[in-house]
Amino acid sequence: MSSQIPLEELASLPSLHHPRVSPDGERIACYYDGSGRNELCLLDPETGDLTQVSDGDVPRNARYPIEWSPDGEAIFFHRDEDGDEQNDIHAFDLEGGTRALVTDDGQCMLQDVSPDGDRLLYVSDAGEQMNLYEYDRERGRSRQLTSYDRPVFGAQYDPDGERIAYVTNERDDLENRDVYVASLEYVTGGEVTDDADELNPRRLEVSAEGYETGVTDWTPDGEALVLSDNETNVTRWGLYDLATDELEWFGDESVDEWAYFVHPDGYVFAGRNDGGTQPLVVYDLAGNELGTPFTEGVSRAIGDRRSGVLADGRVLAGRVTPTTRDELFAVDPATDETRVVREAEYGDVDPDAFSDAEYVTYESTDGTEIGAVLYDSGERPSPVVVAVHGGPHADVKLGFDERTQFLVDRGYTVVWPNYRGSTGRGREFKNAVHGDWGGMEQEDVAAGARWLAEKEWVDENRMAVFGGSYGGYSAYWQLVRYPDLWDAGIAWIGITDLPSLFEESMPHFKTILRENMGDPAENEALWRERSPITHVENIEAELLMLHGVNDPRCPVSQARQFRDALETRRGWTAGEEFEYRELGEEGHGSTDIDHKIRVFRLLADFLDERFPAESE
Repeated sequence: MSSQIPLEELASLPSLHHPRVSPDGERIACYYDGSGRNELCLLDPETGDLTQVSDGDVPRNARYPIEWSPDGEAIFFHRDEDGDEQNDIHAFDLEGGTRALVTDDGQCMLQDVSPDGDRLLYVSDAGEQMNLYEYDRERGRSRQLTSYDRPVFGAQYDPDGERIAYVTNERDDLENRDVYVASLEYVTGGEVTDDADELNPRRLEVSAEGYETGVTDWTPDGEALVLSDNETNVTRWGLYDLATDELEWFGDESVDEWAYFVHPDGYVFAGRNDGGTQPLVVYDLAGNELGTPFTEGVSRAIGDRRSGVLADGRVLAGRVTPTTRDELFAVDPATDETRVVREAEYGDVDPDAFSDAEYVTYESTDGTEIGAVLYDSGERPSPVVVAVHGGPHADVKLGFDERTQFLVDRGYTVVWPNYRGSTGRGREFKNAVHGDWGGMEQEDVAAGARWLAEKEWVDENRMAVFGGSYGGYSAYWQLVRYPDLWDAGIAWIGITDLPSLFEESMPHFKTILRENMGDPAENEALWRERSPITHVENIEAELLMLHGVNDPRCPVSQARQFRDALETRRGWTAGEEFEYRELGEEGHGSTDIDHKIRVFRLLADFLDERFPAESE
């Protein structure tokens, strides 16, 4: 089967990232790489025209979002060094140049900007754990607001900038999350202090210990919060009255559903997991469903109450399908009417060459039903790539994916299993992987390969596994746990040694690892047994290892240790039995076009040489 889509053209398709509506609703700031490099641009929501305003002074990788200053004169962005994610927070002044604002040690992530623009709310692990800080732009200095032993996230100011809401966990159960509200009135006009105890936060008693409560938004009047939790197993959203402590849940409580933000006129935009699709749903603040402007593919509301609403009251939304790239729309919440703001770009690639997908189900080894997204290449008999998503707490829906289209176009049928640990099917299914990495979720992946191998149009003797991040862990684990099943494997920015991963991880990642696998000292035997490197002697399949040298999530040492073990314990040689490539000046993946082209070429070379789509 000959390829229809040129590799470089596919990897170079321009992408628009993190669109944010200006405070006056008249412009949209975004990252865009149409020049071949990621740059900051302004988009006209009426014409769809883009104007580039930066010139190489923003990151090449568009991983982290941007935010406007309330006066519309500056845009705040994150800057790291070659993908290491040790972000500083900078301001891009539209009248000229960039300047550093927050330069704490460690990782900093902007959470919100105060309504008057004088303060930035951000989280940082400068103090060993990810805690909440506030940067005073006038004084040019930061103060620490919280001092928790576990990570803080989801922080935002109320509409007056006098209170904050955020999420953390002080309970014994590591799976728990709680929402806190605190007043900042005591520091208004006062001196900066490092005494975090003065914040005096109030924990909202929403769910019992062991459930995950999150904060979505404040209502426009600041009297209530839109929250979510999963006490009933599925994710739901509701309204918490801060004066009365009354909470009312809304939405379809039979499926996972979450709110994005509250419109200034009181509309609530929500997302719903509907098998392989993700509809956009509009409610009022009484919980009445008013409309579903998008029902096919994967759609989402963009931004928040300040950065997602255009001057005419329409809301910015995005949508993809398996065969259509991301398009921007303006949605009228009162009528469900939509109009295109920015069409998807395809350059010289014929969009008719993209392959459609279907959402399928199969049984795992214990009878559990597993959902998956399946792309049939049309090749007969067809080789198969089982692609494993990262997370593990994530899922795959019927949306557009360049890597998948690349593989299908070259003749490989691709299936993405939503294994145990995936989101979209409730708390119990998501948390089933806790304490069991390398267990039943890997049985789910292997069962997907066996299910496909039974199809008469599939070549059961040409099966490959591919994954990045936790998917990379899965690729390694599949190859050492089920060596007879696989003929090839591709492990991209993967995990091989859990104890050493813990030692090298950032503080908030250590907390996540403890939640997922227990204490590394108390459960040392399990951590070691579920590490692919422990079983390296079992590997038989052709293997490609790809890893960024500046990856802070899955450090490159994970790949180097496995490479060394292949050579010393398995007796293999790089370039002969396996391929090993480090991606210089890159971290945990990248949106950069040059990086994508290089990765696609490495994949193509490996597949052509080691796992060709056409059988001999």
